[in-house]
Amino acid sequence: MYADLTKTIDSLSFGYLTQDRKETLQPLVEFIQAKITNQQEVRLNLICTHNSRRSHLSQVWAQTAANYYNIKNVFCYSGGTEATALFPMVAKTLIQQGFKVNTIAEGSNPVYFIKYGENENPIIGFSKTYDDEFNPQGEFAAIMTCSQADGGCPFIPGAEKRIPITFEDPKVSDNTPQQEEIYKERSLQIGTEMFYVFSQIKK
Repeated sequence: MYADLTKTIDSLSFGYLTQDRKETLQPLVEFIQAKITNQQEVRLNLICTHNSRRSHLSQVWAQTAANYYNIKNVFCYSGGTEATALFPMVAKTLIQQGFKVNTIAEGSNPVYFIKYGENENPIIGFSKTYDDEFNPQGEFAAIMTCSQADGGCPFIPGAEKRIPITFEDPKVSDNTPQQEEIYKERSLQIGTEMFYVFSQIKK
């Protein structure tokens, strides 16, 4: 892990998690644990409406948490009910928290690689629909990170399990003086919750 990212991880505290929130996260813990116990690959598809903010943050933090706790064969993806673009403030927030983010393709839907350690495989970040060919077509858990996608997608083809873990949209702060702070808070909340989930897994 990069040193600056390790500092961010060290600042995460599970003490902020309420019992209700832990109960919301428990189905994800159980899905991952069952796969690990049965020596199967873990595939998580983090889904939101536009695949621009919360789903990307969730994908990045979940993959990072799996690596941090040395949980093998975990593959995290993200998607939306429609494709737009990864919002630039998300990339900026991840950089501020210690990730290395580089643009590898420009355009209306840029492609980024996001790294949490020098020798680790990069996470490829770009906006896509949840059923895009880049994502798994079966044997995955669909994690609904926003209530709009959760309500609008009652059925996710190929998903073994559907788990709603919704977060407030940082988009409400766009073009306000609070934008940077709100994105930081949401990223740290998501990071804390993904790290809590993987901390519960017994290898």
